[in-house]
Amino acid sequence: MAELKDRLHADLTTAMKARDALTTATLRMALTAISTEEVSGKTARELSDDEVLKVLGREAKKRRESAEAFDAAARPELAERERAEGEVLDRYLPAQLSDDDLAALVAAAVEEAGATSPRDMGAVMKIVQPQVAGRADGKRVSDEVRRRLS
Repeated sequence: MAELKDRLHADLTTAMKARDALTTATLRMALTAISTEEVSGKTARELSDDEVLKVLGREAKKRRESAEAFDAAARPELAERERAEGEVLDRYLPAQLSDDDLAALVAAAVEEAGATSPRDMGAVMKIVQPQVAGRADGKRVSDEVRRRLS
């Protein structure tokens, strides 16, 4: 079993013993998403730590988007719950890149690709994405690339 998945199970047990309802619910949801991913496809398989991180990243992104939607719908109590669940998931994700670090990576990729116009965005994204995997949201990366190429 992947180390991260073991850690999630251990933390779930700890949260249940501490009667921490938010953490318990969030970790159950995350483990369910991981299990669903493991059995999707033609054959069941066990996910690696990198694949588990991708699933957790997807779930955290869902929480951010839901919080924004609840804020737009004037439902602050539900938005706050989504943000709290996102914070629980963030404990298991790698630290996000700062804006300065992201800008430096994008600048290096633009130079490496020899990009000069927005039409070269795909080539730059192909270089940057593996470097920032899991450490920056795709929208943030594409916005920075677009800004740099404009």
